[in-house]
Amino acid sequence: MSDSGEPITARARARVLSEADVRSLIGRDEALAAVREAFARMGRGETMLPPAMFIWVPDHEGEVHVKGAHIVGAANYAVKFAAVFEGNAGKGLPVVTGMVLTFDAETGLLSGLLMDNGFLTDLRTGAAGALAADLLARQDVEQAAVIGAGIQGRYQLEALLGVRHPRRVRVFDVDAAAAEAYAAEMGEKTGLPVVVASSVQEALRGTDVVVSTTPAQTPHTMLAWVEPGTHYTAMGSDNPHKQELDVRLLAGAGKLVVDSRDMCAVNGELHHALDEGVMTVDDVHAELGEVAAGLRPGRTSDDEITVADLTGLGIQDTAVADFVLRRAIAAEVGRELDGPM
Repeated sequence: MSDSGEPITARARARVLSEADVRSLIGRDEALAAVREAFARMGRGETMLPPAMFIWVPDHEGEVHVKGAHIVGAANYAVKFAAVFEGNAGKGLPVVTGMVLTFDAETGLLSGLLMDNGFLTDLRTGAAGALAADLLARQDVEQAAVIGAGIQGRYQLEALLGVRHPRRVRVFDVDAAAAEAYAAEMGEKTGLPVVVASSVQEALRGTDVVVSTTPAQTPHTMLAWVEPGTHYTAMGSDNPHKQELDVRLLAGAGKLVVDSRDMCAVNGELHHALDEGVMTVDDVHAELGEVAAGLRPGRTSDDEITVADLTGLGIQDTAVADFVLRRAIAAEVGRELDGPM
């Protein structure tokens, strides 16, 4: 109540950013720096990360992911909504949509509506893959491979080039036309020779770093195909029914690093290895944040196989959203909603 006895109506100035606004405020390098710091903070126990929420819309084959987190010391915490409706492609609508809500960490008042349509999810997912490669792959990379020629496969290669410099790239996708289109586009964009492989096994031959970004529900990569010294990041398993890697690859790797033991035990590749009894949670070498914070070692041998199992965490969304909002305010980008809360 005010001195006059009238209720106090709080007012908040929430900044609204369009997808174009968001894209103008953050790029590959800024996303990697923000995500790296977020994982290091997580490794030091300086994040609040609740379980992700998944909503399945079976009538229209829609996936809705809700993730949020707070990073201690950040100006804002965030909640992200991301949806994938494959049927939208035939309707002329975007397959991936989404937005991020940010809230002032001091007052809890709404501070931003980032109408990014999934851009920040793509960007922060690419950044996590690059971070895993930076911490776990050999320094000298002759060849990289991308399994899955979709949008995320593009973000993963671009992000990887921020931390490693492969001399050539192989790509495989079950859709041969998609792989050919990827090779042409990314070859021109990166200046690297990008060659289409006829199978996952062929793509892995002579490869130093692999990133897999498929929605596979049965394993497409076997331990016997992964050569000594390879680093493999699997991004696709973000729900219990998805699986890209044979469980023997996880069990046989020199180091398995996960973004979150709890999340991967439910949704990730680790989930299947636990279910089949070939591993326990104690067999996980580290969480990515523990390696980023220097609390656990990354690669320690040129010959060891390392695997990163990444399901995608709310700390990544919070990190990039907080960066974007602070930069938007400083640059006076977007528009304000000024009203009672």
